[in-house]
Amino acid sequence: MVTQMITVKLEEDFLQDVDQVVKIEGYQNRTEFIRNALREKINQAKLKRAILELAPLKGKAKKRISAKEYETLKKAAFIELEKLD
Repeated sequence: MVTQMITVKLEEDFLQDVDQVVKIEGYQNRTEFIRNALREKINQAKLKRAILELAPLKGKAKKRISAKEYETLKKAAFIELEKLD
């Protein structure tokens, strides 16, 4: 995969926060942290879009599910979304 360079301007205080998270969380560098943050944001957007698409179906299921079953299904949905990347 070919990568492309982008330029991002950050205020000094914000960049210091980024550097602190990079160090504490064990990222190799800023780029790795920023890539990961962008992936997480993209996955959140995909999940939000999927939830909005499913919203009209809420309450139409013939079977009720427990909170535990709901969480299990939500985790499975995240796994499927990650496969789209």
